[in-house]
Amino acid sequence: MNKRVGLWLDRNKAVIVSIANNIEARRIITSDMEHYVLYSTIVPGDGSPENIRDRRFWNHLGEYYAKIVEHIRDATEIQIFGPEVAKYELEKHLEKEGLAIHIVSIEDAEKMTDLQVGIKVQKRFPQRSRFDLSYS
Repeated sequence: MNKRVGLWLDRNKAVIVSIANNIEARRIITSDMEHYVLYSTIVPGDGSPENIRDRRFWNHLGEYYAKIVEHIRDATEIQIFGPEVAKYELEKHLEKEGLAIHIVSIEDAEKMTDLQVGIKVQKRFPQRSRFDLSYS
């Protein structure tokens, strides 16, 4: 199976569009970062509140990227786009998993609707005809 995946992401939301066997599937994964508490109280022996908060933030973000990787693990081609640094953070997770070789592009893109994401992925990975209409 030749699965091609394009995804838009930031640290709050990922819109994953997969195309396999001329069938398009869309999945949305959220990190719930906007609900994530950035303030913590002092816990004896755990270090400063800032260190605890940072550790929790990066652990939470790592879990979010791990969920994304699980959904794109079997892709033969991966297109990543989005604002800010999330796309590069995901790239590092894909490198750790040995999947970076499947990345075909990493692009800057501002906030997009789910429909706009789907259109961008379709332009990158056009549907192939099931029939060969060429004549010899």
